[in-house]
Formats: sequence, structure tokens, C-alpha cells
Amino acid sequence: MTKVDELCINTIRMLSIDAVQKANSGHPGMPMGDADMAYVLWTKFLRHNPRDPHWYNRDRFILSAGHGSMLLYSLLYLTGHKITLDDIKSFRQFGSNTPGHPEYNIDHGIEVSTGPLGYGFAVGVGMAMAEKYMADLFNKPRLNIIDYNIYAIVSDGDVMEGVSYEAASLAGHLQLDKLVYLYSFNSNTIDGSTDLTFTEDVGKRFEALRWHVQRVDGYDLEAIEQAIDAARRERTMPSIIIVDTHLGYGSPNKQDNPDIHGAPLGAEELRLTKEHFNWPKEPFHVPEEVLAHCRIAVDKGHELQQAWLGLLQEYEGRYPSDYARFKDVMAGRFMAGYRDVLPVYGLDSPMVATRTVSGKVLNSVNDFIPQMLGGSADLSPSNMTYLPKYDIFAPGKSCKNIHFGVREFSMAAITTGMALSNTLRPYCGTYLVFSSYMMAGIRMSALMKARVLYVLTHDSIGVGEDGPSHHPIEQLTALRAMPNLTVIRPADANETVTALQYILEDSTGPVALILTRQAVPVIDRVKYSSCDGLKRGAYILADSGAHPELILIAAGSEVHLAIDAYEQLLKASVAVRLVSMPSFDLFEQQSDQYKESVLPIDVDNRIAIEAGATLCWYKYVGLRGKVIGIDRFGISAPSKHLFEYFGLTVKDIMRKANELLKG
Repeated sequence: MTKVDELCINTIRMLSIDAVQKANSGHPGMPMGDADMAYVLWTKFLRHNPRDPHWYNRDRFILSAGHGSMLLYSLLYLTGHKITLDDIKSFRQFGSNTPGHPEYNIDHGIEVSTGPLGYGFAVGVGMAMAEKYMADLFNKPRLNIIDYNIYAIVSDGDVMEGVSYEAASLAGHLQLDKLVYLYSFNSNTIDGSTDLTFTEDVGKRFEALRWHVQRVDGYDLEAIEQAIDAARRERTMPSIIIVDTHLGYGSPNKQDNPDIHGAPLGAEELRLTKEHFNWPKEPFHVPEEVLAHCRIAVDKGHELQQAWLGLLQEYEGRYPSDYARFKDVMAGRFMAGYRDVLPVYGLDSPMVATRTVSGKVLNSVNDFIPQMLGGSADLSPSNMTYLPKYDIFAPGKSCKNIHFGVREFSMAAITTGMALSNTLRPYCGTYLVFSSYMMAGIRMSALMKARVLYVLTHDSIGVGEDGPSHHPIEQLTALRAMPNLTVIRPADANETVTALQYILEDSTGPVALILTRQAVPVIDRVKYSSCDGLKRGAYILADSGAHPELILIAAGSEVHLAIDAYEQLLKASVAVRLVSMPSFDLFEQQSDQYKESVLPIDVDNRIAIEAGATLCWYKYVGLRGKVIGIDRFGISAPSKHLFEYFGLTVKDIMRKANELLKG
């Protein structure tokens, strides 16, 4: 270790503990313990350009143990990214660029939001799949225009979480050799020693998962460098380097003490730690030679990007058509003609499940959208996510069909990692009821506004005989409550096509597309309103013509019950309005004027119908309105009997309508 190496590493440590101390909040232990390996990675290996953090062929760095965020902020500041010393001084404060856990912000060099342990580990697998897919799509002999690595620092907590096991298993199977993870093995958790709960041999576990495994001393810079270099040269499997570290390294009284994990050192221990490292007492001290050394990254990154741009220029000259397609993919453009292949369902169309329509659309448009790929958690035939004309993403080759295995949580994280490439448009499927398994992953994609399509089928008690464990009841309410997630539950085939067109062209974040297992009728769009209304979240499907004395509102398959009830009410000379409401989220984006035009505030008599929890509907029916839904778990029986048992019939709607009208 040279003198400047030692200065740089200790600067990372001291910036971290000073920021935590000033904020009186944070996690100093990990940055203190992991500064050495992070310094080696960032100065010896990581290909990034602080002047242009969006450079596509950069290496990706993930701090999966996001609680150690000051480690990342220190590195970003020292290497010349937009994070400033003032940002570090405002660590964890309102409106700062240095929040408590890393939040996705490519402008500042932060590749992914992390904090929930294991999540960053799994996202990295998606990033590696994105790199492989794009490389296989565009690279030519001696012209590797897509060629980057995904590095991460992970912790004991990360490898304990089940999502990391799910993702690691898939990564090993797929031989994702561009993954290099540094595992900070400090044997501490918040509750105490990892021995309390975690005595497995992690190295053997990863060997069994077909990972390349090494182990080094966390304070031997040469050994760390050699291990990372060996991992980069490994071309048959992902790599994990077990790095033996000490939590709170250098703290005279708190090293290896769980207390230093998530609390400031305190004034006295801070003073003693600085004395241990022979460091000035003044807070936020950064030696000039440290900045000079670390900011070599600025010119080096610029040179790396310029070399890549030269490679692109050569690629354009030799493969002009491939280059044109590459530029389209990078810009998010689709090939011309994809709208022409979208199916249209007419009056003579038979009843069809909306999951079937979704599958038909995905198969139709994929020829025109090279950046689109996806699959299912071992439910492809049920979710209709499989593309028969394409091959499978497998060891040694990447294709449009992905078999995620029975790994719902990691599937959500992996597709988010793919979406964070900002070129690919991934989708993944499972049953709606199993969205509960992946809720944390969906939430993180919503937090980052990652453009993932979640295809969630078998959307109600229409699943029938599979019984209560497979009947989604509360899932729709939970998904609708999530910020930044657009939930769409189309009523028929044409609403489904329109929903997918919206998702492809207009969505700006993740979308949960909620689809039926059972066949539903195709709505007569001559008699009833155009399905284009779906893009506004809710629309008047039919209206008596007079100012309504009653409004029926429904989503999904229950719209058809509402249609039948509407027709009966018309015959009874009731001034009734029928509203299809496939998306609360899209409706809330509309103007107050539009919302009033659909649901006039002076009409109190409202009934909402949906085969799920009723809670979320009261916003739209008010205190005087009624909701016909299900607030208990299901029963195993044929779906026809279930709809009757739970009161989801035209007869039940008519009874509620008469109660309201008699008022």
C-alpha cells in the first residue's frame, strides 16, 4: 500500500464518519470496514466517466448493502461526480443529494436504489442479463460495442435474504460472467454476531450455485486487486469474492461491535478513531493529493468513452443497418408497422380471456420491438408470456424468452435491473395472487420508475377450483395503493389491446396489467363507447341520456355484469350511467373537469362492482354508495358457483340499485 493509497482509503473512512456524526444518524461501520476494497475497485477497475454518468458502456456499481451509503457518496465525490463536499455535509438532510440510502439518480452516478437487503444483489443479475442480451444482439467480431461489468458490494445481510439466493441460482445457471460481487464478510448483524443465525459455509453455497468463489483479506490491497482481476477474466460463471473485513475498522472501542452498525461513533470515539489513523481533527478534511489522485478518473473516463465512440464509428461504417437499429433501440424507438399487427376484436369475436389477448399482442409486436423480452415464474403457458417463434435465454446465448423459475421476488428485481439499462422493455408474469411474493420488488421498481410490465393473470375468484390460496382478494388494493405504479384491469379484449398500446407508447414507469383466466365477452363497441377511453382510466361506457340518478362503476370481468344490470335498469326507466374503470391511476391523472364529467359530484347513488377487496372503491362511491366485492378469502368451487355465493350477479346489483334508488 502506497502512502497515497492509505490517504485515499482513510479519506473515505473519515468523510463517512464525519457525515454520520454531523447528521447524528447513519451507518458508519460498513464504510469504515469496506473502504479498502471499494477503493481498489473504483480506482483500478471500474470503467465510468464522471463527466457523462449516462455513458452506456460504463461498468455498473451497486452498493447492495445500501445502509453504507456514505461509502458510495465519498467515492462519487472523490472521483469527480456531481456529488459535492457540501452534499456530504448535508448527509440525510431534507432535500439533499445524499439521502440515507442510495436513491436511483444516474446524473449523480447512482445506478439503483438500494436498502432492502438482497435487492441490489438481484438487480445486478438483471443488469448482467441486459448486458448479455444487448451484446448478443449487436456485437460483431472484434467490435464489442456492448461490453461492461456489473460490480457490487454485498453484505452478510444481503446473502441471508432469500431473494439473493433466488437470483444467484439463476445467475449461475445462465453463466453470467460479467457479474463480480465483493462480499464483505464481517460476521456482524444488528442483533449481534452472525453466529446467532448464520453458520453456513457461504463459499460452498456459491460453489454449488456455479459461481467462481475466492477469498481474500479485506486490507490486503494487492490480494484484492488480484482477486478482482481473476474474477474479470473468468468467462464461464459469475464471481463472488469473500472479503474478510471488520465492522467499524479502526475504531478503538467499537470495531466489530454491532453498536457501530447504525449509529454515530460519538464525539469521543470519533476523536480516538482519528487519532488511530493519525488524521486531523477538523471535520471533512480532504488532502489535496487525495483529490488529485482520485480525480484521475475524470480524464480516464473521458478517454474510455472517446475510445468507445471511435469503436461505434467503425461499427457504423462496417455495419450501417445494424448501427441504425442500435441507435433506434438506444433511443427507445420501435420498428415501423407494429401498430398494424395489433389485433382487433369485432362483433363476431368469440369470448376470450384477457390473458389470451395479452399473449397474442406480445407475440404480435415482438417482431417490431427488439428491446422487448420477458417471461414468467414457471407459468408461461398460463400467463401467455411465451413467444413460440423465439429461442430461450439460456447458458451461452440470450434470447427473448426468459424462464425465471419459481422465483417471483427475484424476477421483479431482475426485470427492474434490465429496465435500468434504459434501453430494454422487459416484462414478467405470474398469477395476481403471487404478486404478494414480489411486492417488495414491484415497490422498488415503482420507486425508481423503472419501465417494467408485470403481467398478472388469474385475477379473481374466476380461478375457481384452485381455492382460497389462489384467489386474489387484497392484491388489487395493495397494488393500487402503491405510488408510481399504474394498475390496469381491462374489461375485454379491445381494452386489453388498448392497455398494451398505452404501456408501449405512453407509460413512464412500471405497469401492472391485471388479466382474467376465464373467457369474457367482447364488448359491442358500436353500441357502447370506444375502448380508447381506457387511456383516461375511466370512461362512460354507456349512458341513458338523462342526468344520471344512478352510476354503475366496474373494472375487469365485472364490467360485463354491470352491462347486463345497466340494460335491465334502462328497461325499468332508470336514468343510469355505466362507467368502465380499468385504471384508478390513469383516472387520477385527468383534469378535474374530465373526472366530473364521468362521475358527477351531485350523483350520490353509485355502485362499484369488482371481485376483490372493497376498500379502494369507497373513494369513488362515497359514503352513500355501495360496493359489491369480496372482503374474505375464497372457497374452492367452480367459478360460476363462487360468483353466485359472493353476490356478484346481476340480481345482486339490481337489489343494491333498488335500495339506493328507494333511498
